[in-house]
Amino acid sequence: QGNVIGVVGIGQDITARLTQEREYSKLIDSANAPIFGVDNHGRVNVWNQCAMRLVGYTIEEVMGKNLVQEFITKEYRAAVKTVLDQALRGKETANFEFPLITKNGVRIEVLLNATTR
Repeated sequence: QGNVIGVVGIGQDITARLTQEREYSKLIDSANAPIFGVDNHGRVNVWNQCAMRLVGYTIEEVMGKNLVQEFITKEYRAAVKTVLDQALRGKETANFEFPLITKNGVRIEVLLNATTR
């Protein structure tokens, strides 16, 4: 058997990529439209300032929560879940309307465009 005599590491400069990701995050957060994102399990992982103002929930209140189960009205949960699941598989949906209940209990109508990121 051979004896291990050391380790070789290969690095890559990712400074530009990290800068681009930060700029992208700033753009999303400051957009004039509510923007949210979910992971493969439907948990909120993006919630911009406009979404916070519109719905009333802070980033801390929504991050990691299941969007469909906790923030979508019962009668639209299945439909919204289908739209999000399709987006996660690469099928975009445009102009999907559904009601959302704000933190104050007010029902608002939302027009959703869902796409994979």
